[in-house]
Amino acid sequence: MISRETVWISAKDYVVITFGLFLYAFAFSAFIAPENVVIGGMAGLGQLIYFITDKIFDYGLPIAVSIYALNVILLVIAYKTVSRTFVVRTIFGVSVLALMIGILQPLFKAPIVQQETFMNVIIGGMLCGIGIGLAFVHNGSSGGVDIIAAMISKHSNISIGRTMQICDFCIVTSSILLPRTNGEIIASPVYGYIVLLIVPFMADMMINTNRQSVQFTVFSRKWQEIATTVNNEAHRGCTVLSGMGWYSKQEVKVLLVICRKYEAMTIFRIIRAIDKDAFITQANVNGVYGQGFDELKLKMKAPEQHSNEKREQQYDQQNHNPDESHIN
Repeated sequence: MISRETVWISAKDYVVITFGLFLYAFAFSAFIAPENVVIGGMAGLGQLIYFITDKIFDYGLPIAVSIYALNVILLVIAYKTVSRTFVVRTIFGVSVLALMIGILQPLFKAPIVQQETFMNVIIGGMLCGIGIGLAFVHNGSSGGVDIIAAMISKHSNISIGRTMQICDFCIVTSSILLPRTNGEIIASPVYGYIVLLIVPFMADMMINTNRQSVQFTVFSRKWQEIATTVNNEAHRGCTVLSGMGWYSKQEVKVLLVICRKYEAMTIFRIIRAIDKDAFITQANVNGVYGQGFDELKLKMKAPEQHSNEKREQQYDQQNHNPDESHIN
């Protein structure tokens, strides 16, 4: 039987995912689309399809329809790679996003900030990135490039933002080939590149906020009490290093503590409560992998492949040094 807590967490996730996708749809419909700026992702591909069909058939295929159709194709491809939960939530996310864009886009014939293309691009890009980040944090997705990013992130340490940048770059660049539409010139791809940089950056900021780590180095005479309290209250490990103060020529103990960035204030409070005179240094850590932190994802060679390569290297060495091989 599903517990009440599980239902609550799942419901909260869907609410946040919906809000994030609404933010993305609003930013796209109110700031970016009215400026004819082609961005990345399925929304960008939907824009390309809209402009092309409008030029050929005098009727642009609605962006919402293109987004939904393209995402269904990607989900079929990624079904066996990503988790079932991700697929279900992506279907939900894609449906919500397509519906919201379909509703909101007709409401904004002109951008909110009049005659300020650059400002609209900046605001729209930031809101789009925040929306995507919120959806990802709660195991949701807006589909499209997010699906590709999720597949790559599952097997490597490449950030989601970096994957999005590479895919989106190709989409934005292709807007150079777009013809005039209804007497209007498609906005310069430069604006699309600006969005391309802002959206992944904001998404990474939202996604990695809870993953950022810091390292504390603590010098204190009350190191034993501090280490015990950090273990019991902050639930973080401590490593005790031996050193010597060169000025005093006395042996000292140094505590090394690594924790999440949001836990840093707890560590500071523990140290200050025990020893106000403690000497503390804090440094940002690019990546922490292992128990209690992130899992290290690497593609390892199979044992058989590694053994075959080793035998080939030994064989090559013997062939290049026949005399030495004979002596041995």
